[in-house]
Amino acid sequence: MFASVLSCLLLAAATPALAQQAPGADAAADSTSLRADTADVAPATRSALSDALSVSDRALLLATDLNRLLIPGAALATREPASSGQVKTVLQRAMALLGTPYRWGGTSPDKGFDCSGLVGYVFRNAIGIELPRVSRDMAKTGQLIDDRAKLTAGDLVFFGKRGTVDHVGIYVGEGRFVHAPSRGKDVTVSSLTEGYWSNKFLQARRVEGI
Repeated sequence: MFASVLSCLLLAAATPALAQQAPGADAAADSTSLRADTADVAPATRSALSDALSVSDRALLLATDLNRLLIPGAALATREPASSGQVKTVLQRAMALLGTPYRWGGTSPDKGFDCSGLVGYVFRNAIGIELPRVSRDMAKTGQLIDDRAKLTAGDLVFFGKRGTVDHVGIYVGEGRFVHAPSRGKDVTVSSLTEGYWSNKFLQARRVEGI
């Protein structure tokens, strides 16, 4: 009963935000380490990387992911009961921010988020955990997850190139993560197991305290 109610709350929070997104929100990575979390991408690159899913398709996929997270045997079940409650709170807060515009240096829903600004805001406001401001520093904290198959909901997932972290998101389970992609995009859910982001994945970390 509790899982059903929580699932409805998460979907209610996510649906309006999804409706604000234009189709094709799975996009480009941020580039240089000096401007981690913030680099722009060329229009041609964005076009090549765009996702053909419609808004309704995205809503359906998200609903499926969230329902799986809230049933026995899903990713959350691998954590201790108290931690599972914290992770659900983190996911609920993150999903409520879907559709928030990307903004370089942004750390709030009113002004927008960059990738690390989103992650820091969610953990601080959901469960009171302070994380480093930028993704490359976040990637040095918490427990290293060396196998992508061992990821559980609430883990931080990091991306980049040539071994340098320049992007971060929050794993939600079932091979997907929530993040603020890049300029011109909104906070969205993307695939970790296929497409652009799967090739940019570098590592994951489990936040200390959950």
